[in-house]
Amino acid sequence: MDHYDSQQTNDYMQPEEDWDRDLLLDPAWEKQQRKTFTAWCNSHLRKAGTQIENIEEDFRDGLKLMLLLEVISGERLAKPERGKMRVHKISNVNKALDFIASKGVKLVSIGAEEIVDGNVKMTLGMIWTIILRFAIQDISVEETSAKEGLLLWCQRKTAPYKNVNIQNFHISWKDGLGFCALIHRHRPELIDYGKLRKDDPLTNLNTAFDVAEKYLDIPKMLDAEDIVGTARPDEKAIMTYVSSFYHAFSGAQKAETAANRICKVLAVNQENEQLMEDYEKLASDLLEWIRRTIPWLENRAPENTMHAMQQKLEDFRDYRRLHKPPKVQEKCQLEINFNTLQTKLRLSNRPAFMPSEGRMVSDINNAWGCLEQAEKGYEEWLLNEIRRLERLDHLAEKFRQKASIHEAWTDGKEAMLRQKDYETATLSEIKALLKKHEAFESDLAAHQDRVEQIAAIAQELNELDYYDSPSVNARCQKICDQWDNLGALTQKRREALERTEKLLETIDQLYLEYAKRAAPFNNWMEGAMEDLQDTFIVHTIEEIQGLTTAHEQFKATLPDADKERLAILGIHNEVSKIVQTYHVNMAGTNPYTTITPQEINGKWDHVRQLVPRRDQALTEEHARQQHNERLRKQFATQANVIGPWIQTKMEEIGRISIEMHGTLEDQLSHLRQYEKSIVNYKPKIDQLEGDHQLIQEALIFDNKHTNYTMEHIRVGWEQLLTTIARTINEVENQILTRDAKGISQEQMNEFRASFNHFDRDHSGTLGPEEFKACLISLGYDIGNDPQGEAEFARIMSIVDPNRLGVVTFQAFVDFMSRETADTDTADQVMASFKILAGDKNYITVDELRRELPPDQAEYCIARMAPYAGPDSVPGALDYMSFSTALYGESDL
Repeated sequence: MDHYDSQQTNDYMQPEEDWDRDLLLDPAWEKQQRKTFTAWCNSHLRKAGTQIENIEEDFRDGLKLMLLLEVISGERLAKPERGKMRVHKISNVNKALDFIASKGVKLVSIGAEEIVDGNVKMTLGMIWTIILRFAIQDISVEETSAKEGLLLWCQRKTAPYKNVNIQNFHISWKDGLGFCALIHRHRPELIDYGKLRKDDPLTNLNTAFDVAEKYLDIPKMLDAEDIVGTARPDEKAIMTYVSSFYHAFSGAQKAETAANRICKVLAVNQENEQLMEDYEKLASDLLEWIRRTIPWLENRAPENTMHAMQQKLEDFRDYRRLHKPPKVQEKCQLEINFNTLQTKLRLSNRPAFMPSEGRMVSDINNAWGCLEQAEKGYEEWLLNEIRRLERLDHLAEKFRQKASIHEAWTDGKEAMLRQKDYETATLSEIKALLKKHEAFESDLAAHQDRVEQIAAIAQELNELDYYDSPSVNARCQKICDQWDNLGALTQKRREALERTEKLLETIDQLYLEYAKRAAPFNNWMEGAMEDLQDTFIVHTIEEIQGLTTAHEQFKATLPDADKERLAILGIHNEVSKIVQTYHVNMAGTNPYTTITPQEINGKWDHVRQLVPRRDQALTEEHARQQHNERLRKQFATQANVIGPWIQTKMEEIGRISIEMHGTLEDQLSHLRQYEKSIVNYKPKIDQLEGDHQLIQEALIFDNKHTNYTMEHIRVGWEQLLTTIARTINEVENQILTRDAKGISQEQMNEFRASFNHFDRDHSGTLGPEEFKACLISLGYDIGNDPQGEAEFARIMSIVDPNRLGVVTFQAFVDFMSRETADTDTADQVMASFKILAGDKNYITVDELRRELPPDQAEYCIARMAPYAGPDSVPGALDYMSFSTALYGESDL
C-alpha cells in the first residue's frame, strides 16, 4: 500500500475516545502497551546505536522520534533542531508528525505539544499509529491486509496444532500455545511442542518469549504474568508483538528463496563442470583405445602356417563383432554429450567449452579415420596372406609329389648305368643293351620335363618366401645333381655300347619296337596317374568346369590308349610266339626294356581306377563351388537391398533436418520414428553379417553379383546411426533453446525459412557470405565498411567459436534467440545476493554456510575466494567478487 486513509485508520485503530476510555477502565493495558511499544521502538533504534528507557520522556525532544522514523522507513527526515528550548522540541516533533502524515496517516487529536509535554496517552497513540503504518499495514495474506491479513497468517500457520484456535489478538493468546506454535512451525528445532500443556500458560509464554529473544532476535515486549493476570490482554500490544514474528519469519523466507536461486546457479555450474570432466575422461579413454588398437592393426608380421593366419582372421572378426561396436557407441555418445554441454553453456551465458589439446571432436574423428584406414589395410593383408599361404601349401605339396615320383624313377638308375654287362654279352645281347639304352635315353628325355617343373616350383616357393625353403632347396639341388650325373653316366654307357655294337650284327627288331612303344606309353600312364592324383584348388565354378572339361577330354583318349596298350601287348605276344616257334634263347625277358606286359596292365588298371575317383573329386568340388555361388548370390541379394536403403534413409533424414513441417516436437517425433525404424532394421544387418561370415569361412574372395562389400554396409550403417542420433540431438537442443529463450514456433519457422533460403547447397550449414546475406535479410545493418566488417566478425566469433568457417542452424538459432529473447540469470541472481547481504555490501562465509547446502556453500566459497578484492572484509565476499566469480568480468 502507498497510502493510509481515514477509513483504514478507523479499521485498524480504535477512535481516540475509545482508546482513552480503555486506558481509564483498565490501567493494566497501559502498562502492557508501554512495555510492548518501548521494546518495539528499541528493536529498531538499536540499529542506530541507541534506545529509550521511558517512552513518554525520551521522545519529548523529537530527536529519537525522528531517528526512529528514519530507521523504520529507510528515508532521511529534515534536519532536526539541536536546541534545548521548548520551541526546538516542538519543531522536531512536528517534523516527525509531518513525515507520518506524508505517508497517508491521519493523526486524530495528536499534537506536538502533547508529545513534548509527556502525555502518555498521546505518546502511546502516536507510537501505535507508527506501528500500524510501518509494521502492520503492509502485511498481506490472500488478498487481506493489515490486521485481518496478520490474523489470517496466524490462523494458517497454527491450524495444524492441537489446542490452538486464533480468533483475535487478545484472549486467543493467553495460554501461550499460539506463540509456541508460530515458532515451532518455522523453527521446530527450537521448541519441543509435544511437552507443552495448555493448563500451564506462564511456562508456555516464557518459553516462547525467551526463545524468540535468544534465537529469532525478537525483543521481549510482554510479561507473561501481565497477560495471564489480565482478563483481556491489550490487543495493540499483542498485535505489535505478533507482527514482529511475521516480519522475522517473512525475512527468513525471502532469504531462503534467494539462497535457492543461488543454489540453482551453483548446481548448474557444478553439473556443467561434471559434464566437462566426463567428456575429458571419455575422450581420453577412447583415444587411448584407438592408440592401442592401431599398432595391432598395423602389425604385418606374417605367419608360416594357414592355421596361424586363420586364427589371426578369427581374432580380427572378434574385434569387429565384439570390441569395436561399443566404441562406435561411445564415439556417438561423446559427440552428443559435447553438443548438449555447449548448448547448456550458451543458455547459461557461459563461454563455450574447449576440450584439452588433442581431445577435440575433430581430433577424435581424425583418430577414428586412422583406425578405420588401418583396419581396412589389415583385413586386405590378412586375405592376401591367406591366399599366399594357400598357394604355398599347394606348390609345396605338388613339389613333394613330383619329387617323390622322380626319386622313385631315378632309384637304381645310376647302378644300372654303371653295369659292365656288355663286356660278356653276346651280339644279340649287346644289341639288346644298346636298344635298351636308347629306350632309357628316351625315358630320360621324357623325365626332363618333370625335373624342370620341380626346379620351377622350388624357384617359385623361394620367391614366395616359403618357410621351409631350405629343405626344398636341398631336395631340389639333390635331384638336379643326380640328374646331371645320370646324363653323364648315360653318355658314357652309350659310348661303350656303340664301341661294342660294331662287333654285333643281329638285333631283335620286335623287342626294339616293343621297347620303343612301351616306354612312351608307360610314361604317358605315369603322367596320367600323376595328373589324376594331382590336387587342385579353384575359386570359381568356371575354373572347376574347365577342369571337368579337360578331364572329359582325357577320358575321350582312353579308347585310343587302350588300342595302343593292346598293340604293345601284341608285339610282346609276337615275340613270345617267335621265341616259341623258333626256340630262340632269350632267357624269357625283353633285353631292350624293363617294362613288362604285367606292369603295363597293372598301371593301366590303376589308371582306370583313378578315373572314377577323379570324377568324384571333381563332382564334389563342383557342388562346393555351386554352394559358394549360392552364398555369393544370397549375400548380393541382401546387400543390393540394404545398401540403397541406407542411402535413402540418409537422404530422408537430411530432408527432415532442413524442412519445416510441423513444430519442433513434430520433427522430433518424426525423427524418433525414423530412429525406431532404423533400429528395427538391425536384424537384417546382422543376417547380412552372418552371410558375410559364411562367405569368409568358405574363403570366397570376390563377388561379381554386387558392388557392395560388407565394409561398405558397415560404414554406411554406422554413419546412418550417427546421423540420426546427431539430428535428434540437434532438434532437442533447438527445443531446449526455444523453451529457455521463450521463442515461439512462428519465430522458429521464420528462422528455419531464412536459413534454408540461403543454404543453396542444402548442406545444413551456411558459409560466411551466406550467413551475412541471411542476417541482412532479417534486418541487420551490416555494411561493407570497416565498422560493418568488425560487427560481422564479432557475430561470427559467437556463432562459430571453433572457426570452422560454417554456421550450423543450432548456432544460428542460439544467436537469434540471444538477440531477441530476455534471459534470466545475472540480474535476478545478483538481486538475490543483495537480499542475503541486507544492509551490508558483502556476505560472510558463515552466512553462506548457514543459507546454502554444505556442498554448494563450499563450492561457492572456493570459486569466489580468488576474486576477493584488496578492500574486502576478512572472511566475507563482496558484491564484485561474487559477480566476477559466477559470471566473469565480461558478463556483468
